[in-house]
Amino acid sequence: MDDDVDARHTPAEVDATFRTLRRVAVGYFVVFLLGVAAFPVLSLTLDWWSQARLVGGMSPGFLVAAFGLYLFFAVLGIAVSRLTSAVEHRMLDDTRDDGFPVTLEPPGEVP
Repeated sequence: MDDDVDARHTPAEVDATFRTLRRVAVGYFVVFLLGVAAFPVLSLTLDWWSQARLVGGMSPGFLVAAFGLYLFFAVLGIAVSRLTSAVEHRMLDDTRDDGFPVTLEPPGEVP
């Protein structure tokens, strides 16, 4: 587990991270809503969506409902999980990937 009890972050850092993660969550929620709303829209607007027959006599709408939505949800969940973890790690981690501590001084100045 990566919980560091001794890690201290300023309220501004935590607030900025929260705002960024909230934007990510809202963005992925919009993608989720569009993906779920596309299914009934396609059913109402395209006749072949529910009347055509594909593999085993199943319609494209049935195949999407039976398999496609689960794949969509899994990919979306993995994507949001990876992105939020990366954002939190990048914004709240005390060290860079190369092991050196993060400093806030401009380059060229010696602390």
